[in-house]
Amino acid sequence: MKGAVATGAGLSALGGVTQVAQAQGAPTVKPGEKVPRTKLGTTGAEIPILLMGGSQTFDPQYDKTLHRAFQLGVNYIDTAEMYAGGQSQRTIAPFIKQVGDRKKLWITSKVALYGHKATPANYKTRLDGCLDTLGTDYLDMFFMHMINDEKMLDPEFIKMGADIKKSGKANFFGFSCHHGNVPELLEKAARVGGIDAIMFRYSFRQYGDVKLNKAIDACHKAGIGLIAMKTQASVPNDQENVVKFKSKDFTLGQAKLKAVWADERINAAVSQMSNVQLVMENAAAAISPVQLSMNEFMQLNRLAAMTAAYHCTGCNHICEAKVAGKLRIADALRYLMYDESYGDPETARLLYNALDPEERYHDGMDLTEAIKACPQGIQIDQRLAKARRLLTV
Repeated sequence: MKGAVATGAGLSALGGVTQVAQAQGAPTVKPGEKVPRTKLGTTGAEIPILLMGGSQTFDPQYDKTLHRAFQLGVNYIDTAEMYAGGQSQRTIAPFIKQVGDRKKLWITSKVALYGHKATPANYKTRLDGCLDTLGTDYLDMFFMHMINDEKMLDPEFIKMGADIKKSGKANFFGFSCHHGNVPELLEKAARVGGIDAIMFRYSFRQYGDVKLNKAIDACHKAGIGLIAMKTQASVPNDQENVVKFKSKDFTLGQAKLKAVWADERINAAVSQMSNVQLVMENAAAAISPVQLSMNEFMQLNRLAAMTAAYHCTGCNHICEAKVAGKLRIADALRYLMYDESYGDPETARLLYNALDPEERYHDGMDLTEAIKACPQGIQIDQRLAKARRLLTV
């Protein structure tokens, strides 16, 4: 299957929500079925191949989505200190108590620190805060969140991870990343050791990325667990519908997940499932033994090619190097995606307006060279203008 994926990818140029698609016989979950489990790298731990994304607020009284996912074997919840303005962890805490047995759950949380604040001491302090908020004595995995600087894999941070594990506050240690230097971070992690797992941007759009594939190979060989995020690689619905995805077996959202699971190097995919229907659809795809056909891979490849100009891959080091000032192009476009594609305007506006004005507005700037440099062909000025129009409060 891995060979088939590579071949299919060669034939053409979030979060995970199920998209509008045509599927005559999309799989459903039968009574008693559970999502398959797999080993996480060489940690020896088993996790489901479908993980519950926690960048949302859950019902603190009784969250049907969390409980239904748990019943289907999706007992891995990925949250973070910053998710939902800090409310994600608070609303997961009651669910942990409702399950009653902490060992039946896998809880991952993440802390984002930047610049001079990114120190081992600060990570450890913030980890303690996560534990207090979640109401648990330990995490199954602690991630440094959204790192984009290779110095975060220097010896002092690797030692920090070892110290945290030794303290019993986390069983495993790793990081998440989705900026333009993902390959470099993966390559360094494979070299330095001490990293148990990495969560990174990976979808059907990355199949032809030679540099990224070499980095994934290096991590896989080093025994690092690999978790895919942003597997839906979303664009606005009107653009996604340009390619009329057709399948007798899967919806488009299910096909995107199947494409990631087809890569034997990837252990699991995290998906933000905001309702029971999405849990059922994604779980059905995970459980189904049917693999994507070559025709379905080719349709995904066409979708990637035809909608590239609406999908920012986060390679901000390319476009932002072509403009003066502090303009954060990739971040602004990512927040626009949260509104247009994820249907989460509240989070989009919160994050967008947290940027300084000079980081989000391009008044008087010449973006010609940035547009020319963009490998996706994004009309950056137009997209930034739309972000400003939709997200400014």
